[in-house]
Amino acid sequence: MRLLGKKVVVIYSGGMDSFTVLNKALQQGYEVHATSFNYGQRHSKELEFAKRVTEKLNIPHKIVDISAINQLILGSALTDDIDVPEGHYEEQSMQQTVVPNRNMIMLSLAVGYAVSVEAEAVYFGAHSGDHAIYPDCRTEFVDAMNEVCKIANYQAVEVRAPYLQSDKIEILADGLAMDLDYADTWTCYNGREKACGKCGACQERLEAFEKNGIKDPLAYE
Repeated sequence: MRLLGKKVVVIYSGGMDSFTVLNKALQQGYEVHATSFNYGQRHSKELEFAKRVTEKLNIPHKIVDISAINQLILGSALTDDIDVPEGHYEEQSMQQTVVPNRNMIMLSLAVGYAVSVEAEAVYFGAHSGDHAIYPDCRTEFVDAMNEVCKIANYQAVEVRAPYLQSDKIEILADGLAMDLDYADTWTCYNGREKACGKCGACQERLEAFEKNGIKDPLAYE
């Protein structure tokens, strides 16, 4: 049952983590407004998955084109003409996938959206597995953004990252307990027909499925 008048905005990339966050908010009873961002990333495959899922769930979904900022946030393998590194997230090379200020930009826009629809919070999928590589997925960043977003408008908006202290293995376990179908998600940094299985995102995803004792429903090269 949805909580009467209780709305939240979910930043929804179409990947595993945000997919789990989206469904968690729904199962908590919130009226969910999903928003996805085209920030000039290498491919739009995740956004296609996001669109498909929100249509299936019949929830409001805005895909916002902010790709013009790509000219300002260069230097990442996800937005620039740089090869996507292969290997586990813990490798130094994975810092090449850091997009400058990405979460602050998306959270700011999502909070503005939350104010406009009178939502009480913005949910996003930061988790502990990202802490080593991505500064804007760390606890101190989320806490600081939460404090700012409570005073940035006449309406206070809370920033919530329900899996901030969980890794992808634990996130997947929670999603499986919610009976979620992860065939509806895309993780690979490359946007080809099949997932590459070699980039840090794929390796972390495959490890999560292995540790949970089940097979990933996605096809790999």
